[in-house]
Amino acid sequence: MSTRINFSETGNTPFEKLIGHNSSVLQKWNELETVLFTETSLDTNLLEQVRRTLAFGNGCEYCMVKAGKPQFDKADRRIRAATAFAELFALDHQSISEAHFSFLKEYFSETEIAELISFISFITASQKFGKVMNLTEDLQENRDLAPQD
Repeated sequence: MSTRINFSETGNTPFEKLIGHNSSVLQKWNELETVLFTETSLDTNLLEQVRRTLAFGNGCEYCMVKAGKPQFDKADRRIRAATAFAELFALDHQSISEAHFSFLKEYFSETEIAELISFISFITASQKFGKVMNLTEDLQENRDLAPQD
């Protein structure tokens, strides 16, 4: 199966070549992605585990095979809280309540919560774009070929 529209000439990855039909959008999209991954108070492993969780919740094959299922120490309460919130966001964001924010506040500052939800929102948009555009696992050059449990 192929993507729903043809790739543009702009971009380095299949994902970028779909957004690359408008090079300005691609440039800003990539800039925001860089900021969300590097200019944050959140740990990079936490962000990666959230990204992986969202990939499965959003059903993006291209994103699922990039590194597989989330893998982290279950004793890490911050990652557990962040991934649980990310899963809820992906599956039913309309059910998020004050109780969920109270739970997040046990582990994160308000700045971190804002960063986490900004990250989750951006990654969700990216993954839903990939799913709708039919970016499949065979197009992912960086896929994790290790067996997953």
